[in-house]
Amino acid sequence: MFIRAYLRASTSEQDASRARGVLDAFVVEQGLRIATRYVENESGAKLDRPELFRLLADCEPGDVLLVEQVDRLSRLTSPDWLRLRSLIDAKQVRIGALDLPTSWSLTAPADEFTGRLFAAVNAMMLDVLAAIVRKDYEDRRCRQAEGTAKAKAAGLYKGRPENKTRNAAISSLLANGRSWREIMDATGCSRTLLAKIARNRRLLKVEPASEENG
Repeated sequence: MFIRAYLRASTSEQDASRARGVLDAFVVEQGLRIATRYVENESGAKLDRPELFRLLADCEPGDVLLVEQVDRLSRLTSPDWLRLRSLIDAKQVRIGALDLPTSWSLTAPADEFTGRLFAAVNAMMLDVLAAIVRKDYEDRRCRQAEGTAKAKAAGLYKGRPENKTRNAAISSLLANGRSWREIMDATGCSRTLLAKIARNRRLLKVEPASEENG
């Protein structure tokens, strides 16, 4: 049995590895160890998350996908959650979450009846928590939208400030020919942000030539 830890943060400004110590301590208490970790900066409301799907592709039947909280795995809509659950079930991967106590028993040996009983209870609780997490996400988005609208109306909204130091480092790594995977691992940035910076670099190279030709 392999325990594969999944660590996620929603934006490139957040530390996706923040929960590593908590997960490490948890598995030590269980007398187990984490075999490998998958870290990414992507929204949990998106189904398309490269590291999550790389984790699932690497899994063998019986492996455990460990997360700090269910919201690290999913803030998905109901249809997308069902698609993800179907893939997890097809791979026979077991979900372990620190905020879902019914999942902890899945890392321990059990007879067939006990194993099936806990698996059924855990599946139900996982679905309930996934629905609660999605509802909380939608409520917070609504509150943020209302706050932004009020700030704009009052002329106070400035938007999210650019992390110029980090973006300059990413641009420098691109200029040095480093791979996207190396850059994402080194800076913790998302693939979306990296693609944006790479596109901007290409545009800066094209524009001067276009002016000369004009």
